[in-house]
Amino acid sequence: MYSTCIFCTRPLGHNDALEHFPVGRRLAFDAAKGRLWVICVFCRRWNLTPLEERWEAVEEAERLFRDTRLRVSTDHIGLARVADGTDLIRVGAPQRPELAAWRYGDQFLRRRQKHVVVAGAAAVIGGVAIVSGLAAGAGMLAVAGLWELGARYVQRGIPIVVVARLRDPNGALIRVRTENLERSTIGIGRDGELALDLDHAHRTIRFEGAHARRAASALFPALNRRGGSAVDVQAAVGRLVHAGSADEFLSSVVGQSSRLTRGIPTKADEGRRYPSGRPMKETGLFALPTSLSLAIEMALHEEQERRALEGELAELEDAWREAEEIGAIADDMLLPLNIEQALKRLRLR
Repeated sequence: MYSTCIFCTRPLGHNDALEHFPVGRRLAFDAAKGRLWVICVFCRRWNLTPLEERWEAVEEAERLFRDTRLRVSTDHIGLARVADGTDLIRVGAPQRPELAAWRYGDQFLRRRQKHVVVAGAAAVIGGVAIVSGLAAGAGMLAVAGLWELGARYVQRGIPIVVVARLRDPNGALIRVRTENLERSTIGIGRDGELALDLDHAHRTIRFEGAHARRAASALFPALNRRGGSAVDVQAAVGRLVHAGSADEFLSSVVGQSSRLTRGIPTKADEGRRYPSGRPMKETGLFALPTSLSLAIEMALHEEQERRALEGELAELEDAWREAEEIGAIADDMLLPLNIEQALKRLRLR
């Protein structure tokens, strides 16, 4: 049984409500499909639980949800808080936009709120620094450069901070910093799917296929550190719904994302300049529009979960085939030879 978030590696916490699954302070479950997630209280991402640990826990969560009076429900989504303070989210048969809003809206809005607080504090500090600089006789150009540097740090983060640790295609561990994202781009792989050209240590490392998706799923939460407004989230969900599936969406945006991250100018970039006169244009992965960047993170997360579920189905199929073989052997041991031969002739007919 795992106890840390697979995305941010922080502890998921403990609950006393579910005897069969005491992990997590906020859990979501779908009784009809037999799925159980633990929602990280730090990054707000949904961790799909292992198959062998969820069945009794899902039944227990369903029973607790129905017995809890402190709850709110729609036809598709319900939220209840049980006696020990554990939150249970019951997923029925929601439409995709509704479920996506529940799964991603909270974490993106939380990131945005945190960013607004940091930006506000930085603005106050920057204002004091500018006034102090002018009072000390610093030139307007120097002050403008200081303001520009502070604005870039607020928008993108501190360049030298490590935002992810990845394995390159050769298996070597690399540390990705914020400054690497400014020079990294999305490419088109040999099969036409997502590829990632990661700038690292004065060289470009290309990730393709499954390697690219895993790398991108680790980088985009850092890229989307500013989160998004409710409008941004709805626009991102709309992109996914229009595409039909996470996989189709990722395939459809490769070309567009490739052009944007490689710095091809758009009309939105015209006229946006810092006080120093430099163009106020994002570069690399930061050049992606907010709704597109959020949608890519959503799609990568959903695709990871789909692949995990496909792995479960393959495991179940293998187990079923093994059980069938064992059952057939056991049945054959109980049948006389003449009856077995008669059954074979009847099957042929």
